[in-house]
Amino acid sequence: MRALSIAASGMQAQQLNVDVISHNIANMNTTGYKRQRAEFQDMLYQNLERPGSTSAASGAILPLGIQVGVGVRADAVGRDTGQGGISQTANPYDLAIDGRGYLQIALPSGQTGYTRAGNLAVNADGQIVTADGYPLEPAITVPAESTAIQITRDGIVEVTLTGQAAPQQIGQIEIATFINPAGLEGIGDNLYLETPASGSANVATPGSPGFGTLMQGFLELSNVNAVEEISSLIVAQRAYEMNARVITAADEMMQATTQMR
Repeated sequence: MRALSIAASGMQAQQLNVDVISHNIANMNTTGYKRQRAEFQDMLYQNLERPGSTSAASGAILPLGIQVGVGVRADAVGRDTGQGGISQTANPYDLAIDGRGYLQIALPSGQTGYTRAGNLAVNADGQIVTADGYPLEPAITVPAESTAIQITRDGIVEVTLTGQAAPQQIGQIEIATFINPAGLEGIGDNLYLETPASGSANVATPGSPGFGTLMQGFLELSNVNAVEEISSLIVAQRAYEMNARVITAADEMMQATTQMR
C-alpha cells in the first residue's frame, strides 16, 4: 500500500520543517540572524497509464493517464537575507549595516568569514575584534592613548588622541556583497563562508553603489517574525498530524483486508 510510505515521507518532511522553525524561534534575539525556511518538492510519479499514450482498444490518445505520486522530500533549506530591525546601543564599537553587505572577519583557519553581527570590541592589543576574538579584515588597531573613536557611514575609522584636538584616521572598514547571499554557508557564531553557490565576494567601501552603509552605535536585530513563525509552526504541526492519520487509516484498511473471509 503506497499510502504508508507516502504519509511517512510527509511526516519526515514536516519534522524537518518544525526543526527549521524551532531554530528560527530560538534565534529571535540573535544579532544579525537571518531566518531560514524549509522548501519541499514532490517525488517521482508511478505511471500506471502514461498521459498521451494510445488506447489499445480504440487507438485514441489518452488525454489524462494515471500518475500516482510517491510522496514528498526536502529540496532545500533557504535563508531570508532581508534586513532586520535596527537597535541603538550607544556602544561606539557596535556597527549595523544599513543595506547590502557583510563585515569581513579573519578566521584562525586563514579563511575569511562574513557576518552581519556588528557587536565588536577591542582586545588587549587594541585590535577591533568580534565577540569570539576574531579580528576585522583588514585589521584595525586602536591606539592605547585614544580617548574617543568615530566610525563614519562610509567606514572611515578615526580616533581622538590624548592632547590632540583633531581626529586621526587609523583605518578603513570594507564590506563584502555576494550575487547570491542565500548561498553562503553558515558555520555558527553568526559567521558565513563563501561557497560556489554564493559566488565570489565583491569588496568595496560602505556607501559604494550597491553597498550598504555603517551605523555606529547600532546593531541589526534578527529578521525573525514571531507571529509568522508560530503560524508556520501550527500549520506544520497540523500537516504532521494529518499524515499520521493517513498511516492509521492505511493500517486499518490493511487490517480489514487480512480479516476478510
